[in-house]
Amino acid sequence: MLRRREPVPFAFVAEADRFRSNVTAPPRERASVGQMAGNWLLGLTIVAGLVGSLVIGMPALSQDQSPSQTQESQASQGH
Repeated sequence: MLRRREPVPFAFVAEADRFRSNVTAPPRERASVGQMAGNWLLGLTIVAGLVGSLVIGMPALSQDQSPSQTQESQASQGH
């Protein structure tokens, strides 16, 4: 089957890789001291929340061995 060689209707798509703009982006605005302090405070709050949830949640995740030992000792005393 022969293919016909036709030009791409959207030739600019093929040339998009070679295109370079001569327009530069404006320089980024520096954050003020208040904005930087707010960002640090927000990050610190998030980290403190994660650490706090771990500290509070660790006792619930740990396996407590004392109730099983108590049940075993009561069972052995009964027999």
